[in-house]
Amino acid sequence: MLSRRNLARVCATATIIALSGSWACAQTYPDRGIRMMIAFGSGGTIDTLGRILADKVGEKLGQSITVENRAGGAGNIGAIAASQAAPDGYTIHLGAQSLGTNVTLVPAPNFDPQRDFEPVVFVAYAQDVLMVSKDGPYKTIGDLVAAAKAEPGKLNYSSTGLGSSGHLATVLFSQLAGFTAAHVPYTSVGSAVTDLQTGRISFWIATLGGHIGNVQAGAVKALAVSGAERARDIPDVPTFKEQGIALVEPSTWFGVFAPKGTPQPAIAKLNAAFNEVMAEPEMRSRLIGLGYTLVGGPPDALRQHLDKEIKKWAEVAKSPAFSQK
Repeated sequence: MLSRRNLARVCATATIIALSGSWACAQTYPDRGIRMMIAFGSGGTIDTLGRILADKVGEKLGQSITVENRAGGAGNIGAIAASQAAPDGYTIHLGAQSLGTNVTLVPAPNFDPQRDFEPVVFVAYAQDVLMVSKDGPYKTIGDLVAAAKAEPGKLNYSSTGLGSSGHLATVLFSQLAGFTAAHVPYTSVGSAVTDLQTGRISFWIATLGGHIGNVQAGAVKALAVSGAERARDIPDVPTFKEQGIALVEPSTWFGVFAPKGTPQPAIAKLNAAFNEVMAEPEMRSRLIGLGYTLVGGPPDALRQHLDKEIKKWAEVAKSPAFSQK
């Protein structure tokens, strides 16, 4: 048995070793490349955002940040893989609203984002855009809603999966406008765009950042954007609110997480680097043009937002619209 004095010495030594390790981490981190895991395929809005940030934050930290896409399971596959990575600061996860919705809609055994992740930084909200075929019959939201009400359930809409931003935004839109439509989830963004263009899909609400090019090129027709104001780079497209639909609060958000147990000095360096990059005027202008509203702030801001989202969507999920899979 250790005496009280010896026990105190052991504890003090352990504390010094732990503090020394944290100090060493703070001094040397990062000394190699970092992996940013994204739980959705390439080419979408979150992938676009992730690659823009990875380049700039990597430059800030002096190390490359490589994007790795792990799609599937409505975002669960990539999120779980990231949460199970070594908690050393060299794997981070750019997560989306699916972390807040999947707890209720697509729960995964033995995975809890509140328990299994350390928040790093709340990155952004994103505007949504309602798109239809440029050659289709719908010229306004009024046309679309009237058609949906005339034949309930006949119109369909795409998304990238149950609980994705497009699914959530459409549930809210249909609730506010008083109609029903069939949900057709896609695993490929490209396939969804093609089917929208050809009219196989009636409409699609998706995050603006990944589709602004198609809108500007006239490949699809945009009927509305979410948010309190019009999108800067497509100013001719009115908001939902201007057309009598109070779809103002964004359903799409993005935040950076790290596996539980990641050293706090590493999280602090990551948080500082992301905040510095997002504060740069050129970067802000670029991302605002893509429909993002940058947030930033301390890690706890992201923790609080995730907690709020989980509670919010647990209530919204009681809507009958979620049964249309």
